Amino acid sequence: MKISTRLRYGTRLLVKLGRNYGKGPLFLKDIARKECISEKYLSQIIIPLKNSGMVNSFRGAKGGYMLSRPPELITMKEIYNILEGDFNIVKCVGDPKVCSRIAACATHSLWIKLGAHIETMLSCVSLNDLLDQRLYETEKAIIYNI
Repeated sequence: MKISTRLRYGTRLLVKLGRNYGKGPLFLKDIARKECISEKYLSQIIIPLKNSGMVNSFRGAKGGYMLSRPPELITMKEIYNILEGDFNIVKCVGDPKVCSRIAACATHSLWIKLGAHIETMLSCVSLNDLLDQRLYETEKAIIYNI
C-alpha cells in the first residue's frame, strides 16, 4: 500500500492550518511557498477539505483558510476518508461483485483485516498529535498496548 501525494500534501496543509489554529486564516499561496508544494495542487486538495466542513474559507484582504474546529478533534482517519476514500485495500473488499473468486480466495480476509487495522490506527492519531510530534508515542501505545 502506498500513501498518495494528495494525502501527504493534504496532511501537510492541515498541519500548517493546525499550527495557526485560533490565530486567523492563512493564504494558500503562503502555505504552498513554505511547504514547497504547487499552489495549484493545493487549491485542488483544499476543495474536498472545504466541502467536508473541515476547513473554512474567507474572502478578502484578511481572508484565507483555517480549520473549522480544534486540531485535537480532527483524526487522521477523517483526513484519509476525505482525501482518499475508504480503507479497502483492494477493490473486492468494497465491492465483492468485481471478483468471481471471492469465495475461494485465500487472501480476501487478510485484506479486510489489514484495512481495519489501518483504519483503527488512524482513528487514534489526531492532527494535534502531529502538531505536537506525539505521533511516535501514540503509535507505540497502540502497537504495544500500553
